Amino acid sequence: MIEPQSNRATEKIYIDADITNRIIGCAIEVHKILGPGLLESVYESCLAFEVTKSGFLVERQKPLPVCYKGLIFNEGFRLDLFVEEKVIVELKCVEKILPIHEAQIYTYLKLTGIKTGLLINFNTKLLKDGIIRIAC
Repeated sequence: MIEPQSNRATEKIYIDADITNRIIGCAIEVHKILGPGLLESVYESCLAFEVTKSGFLVERQKPLPVCYKGLIFNEGFRLDLFVEEKVIVELKCVEKILPIHEAQIYTYLKLTGIKTGLLINFNTKLLKDGIIRIAC
């Protein structure tokens, strides 16, 4: 019997898939009730509530210092949501996710050493069209 080969070049391995799946489920619940068109801060509050209710530790607006040449700078970078000290969740309410939005969360992942992130745009008719899962 020949075993199927895994194509690592095209296969994505999502670290913390259980956590991200549950966060996405919570985001869908928030979007289903509120719909698009509100301020990002409203979605952040509601999503933090839902994720916490699901049993996860959630930090809102967690400061993200930048280390540069041995110096620490606290210049106002903040993670929208930091779940279980494992997943960074960046929220948007924009017409379309742009490459700069993806670059932002990749930068946050790099600065923290965290491997998993979610970029969620609540300004979409169907929330599934506004979710990008990122694994580094």
